[in-house]
Amino acid sequence: MRNAPIGVMDSGIGGLTVVKEIWRQLPRESIVFYGDSQRCPYGDRTPDEIRLLSFQILDFLVAQGVKMLVIACNTATAIILDEARRRYDVPVLGVIAPGARAAIAATNNQKIGIIGTQATINSKSYSKTLRQTHHGMKIVSQACPKFVDLVERGVLDEVKALPIVSDSLEAFRGTDIDTMILGCTHYPLLAPLISKVLGPDVRLISSAEETARDISHWLTEEHLNRLELDDPRHVFYTSGDVKRFAQMGETWLQQPIQAKYHDVWENESEMQILGDRS
Repeated sequence: MRNAPIGVMDSGIGGLTVVKEIWRQLPRESIVFYGDSQRCPYGDRTPDEIRLLSFQILDFLVAQGVKMLVIACNTATAIILDEARRRYDVPVLGVIAPGARAAIAATNNQKIGIIGTQATINSKSYSKTLRQTHHGMKIVSQACPKFVDLVERGVLDEVKALPIVSDSLEAFRGTDIDTMILGCTHYPLLAPLISKVLGPDVRLISSAEETARDISHWLTEEHLNRLELDDPRHVFYTSGDVKRFAQMGETWLQQPIQAKYHDVWENESEMQILGDRS
């Protein structure tokens, strides 16, 4: 298993922010990534829908022979992490605890903002994790459902995206937060615009860097570090438009990627739970 790839899942392309950090910290490791852009976003779906979608993808990654699963989706992490750890024999990591840990280390005034999908905010996963360490911490949370759509459509320019970002962050004006958790792996792609709205005194926290540290720790603890000397191989699957995924992925990762179309859905009766949105 040491030479097997790491499996990474996301609801779309946002999980590539985690892949980029894995590449930086663990350049010898191979990765199999699956982004479910066809059914993105997950954040406005029910917990049952999120479970069904996420486990289809994780089952697929396990079938590829991965040695570890990384749920690079805050929404899925909030809903299924504990269940996934019971379901699979390989280590399963999420992105919420690493993100909260990084925010605690960054804040000076103990006032932290959290933005995420509606499902992530409703789960209160970040707030609970933060308050396990600091009971008196001031936390301001806000769902920003339009952000994922902007990223998935590649609308990242200031002219089109900034008014939407500014309107979505209105709740944070006057709150005196000094740290903002980007509680969705799509959001770092909007970081320049988010920072422009919040100002230079608010530090933006992406969970990617801390998540990669957790991955490195687990690989070492479980004696799963890759031993092969040849270059690692990476495969990227998407259920959406392959050309768009590859273009955006190569822009973000700054190197060509091997992108393939694959839809994990095979059971039509199970798909009925997703309704017309699938």
